[in-house]
Amino acid sequence: MRNFDPNRMFVEMALCHRPQYRFDGATKADFETWRTQARPAVLACLGDFPEPVPPNPELVAEWTERGLRMQRWVIDVHPNLAATVLVNIPGDLKNGEKRPAILCWHGHGRFGKDPVMGDRRAPELENDIRRMNYDYGFQMAKAGFVTYALDWIGAGEHDPERKPNFSNVGAGQDWCNLLYLHATMFGTTSIAINVQLGRMATDFLCSRPEVDGARLGVMGLSGGGTMTTWSYFCDDRFRAAEIICYCDLFEAIGPRDINYCGMQIAPGLYKLVNLPDLQGLLAPKPLLMDIGLRDTCFLVDTALPAYRQVERIYEAAGAGDKLELDLHPNEHGWGGNKSLAFFGRHLGLRV
Repeated sequence: MRNFDPNRMFVEMALCHRPQYRFDGATKADFETWRTQARPAVLACLGDFPEPVPPNPELVAEWTERGLRMQRWVIDVHPNLAATVLVNIPGDLKNGEKRPAILCWHGHGRFGKDPVMGDRRAPELENDIRRMNYDYGFQMAKAGFVTYALDWIGAGEHDPERKPNFSNVGAGQDWCNLLYLHATMFGTTSIAINVQLGRMATDFLCSRPEVDGARLGVMGLSGGGTMTTWSYFCDDRFRAAEIICYCDLFEAIGPRDINYCGMQIAPGLYKLVNLPDLQGLLAPKPLLMDIGLRDTCFLVDTALPAYRQVERIYEAAGAGDKLELDLHPNEHGWGGNKSLAFFGRHLGLRV
């Protein structure tokens, strides 16, 4: 019987698809050859990166809350875009002391970075934090790290339908997809733009007296796991990463579940690699991955096989001891069971 459903067409294409750079090796030599070939091809999928700009930082507010010194900065991140950067500084930081810093990417949600950094001012924010253990930018700062966060395009203060620059053009549509379409017309992608936003925020943080720029980490949940993957892939300053509930197969989160959007994809990426191969390209750098056994976004029946492929790659790279798994019994959210020890060990902070 002939098929008239184009989504089913893609589902069936995925069932027999084998990415060009799927890793099937077993030795360190296999890994090195594969990485040398695959990495530049994958990076090219992102298109052009925006040019860096001077940050022109402005401290908007600083206050003390629940034992942390919190700051709200505005910086320039693109020739045509500014961003708010929230910074959490441990209350026990001594004069002249520098601490490791962690970039905390947020996931999808109308509040962007705010709940991640501990904002509980409204019941909806409190609910997000409680439901997903979502305030890792707050908890990791309480543990002794400097943490910082900003919104990727289409979310939080970078949502075009949010004040102060409200526009109802495109109202009701998914801005992740609309902005991706805009980006591709200019030969770039949302991923490239967002990675550059993270770079600009990191450049700024490294200029602050509280931060040791040689001890940087990155972490994020869901869409923030996407951004953690790519930030770690593109920015060699990060020494450790935690990818939270973003471990799966592209054929599962794409045609099977339609659980992705324009901020998570790049043209031709799946032709080259599947998601676990992309994350395997992070080897031999330290990596902690969280998988929720009851996650309804990234289902455990494909998430665990995806993790096993990442594990095989790390083993072949001779870095099996650099990969860790936090398999927790919860839904879509931060496990938080291994994070302090992981980042403490790799960023040199006793917690």
